[in-house]
Amino acid sequence: QVQLAESGGGLVQAGGSLRLSCAASGRTFSNIVMGWFRQAPGKEQEFVAAISRLGRNTYYAASVKGRFAISRDNAKNTVYLQMNSLKPEDTAVYYCTADEIVKISTRPRDWGKGTLVTVSS
Repeated sequence: QVQLAESGGGLVQAGGSLRLSCAASGRTFSNIVMGWFRQAPGKEQEFVAAISRLGRNTYYAASVKGRFAISRDNAKNTVYLQMNSLKPEDTAVYYCTADEIVKISTRPRDWGKGTLVTVSS
């Protein structure tokens, strides 16, 4: 099992930017596919982005493509989510996830506790 700890959430105005970080431990980081999911108030959890083990392939939800960028630093065991042009509808708890393969429509195996992002209009 992978332990995940998110940071970087907060309050931002619409149009602003935030960068989330997620530190992983418990397994060899370069062997893990990393991702981000989110859950808005009153809604189900949804896929946001994922990145392959060596960072060569990235995947995005249509709602964030072109605005968000996922990246990873395998030397630091950390994955990032750069969020630009934020909208009020991006308000959610953002969860870092880990698994052996990319999970988009199914639930990844390991989850962090989440970090809250609030975008004000």
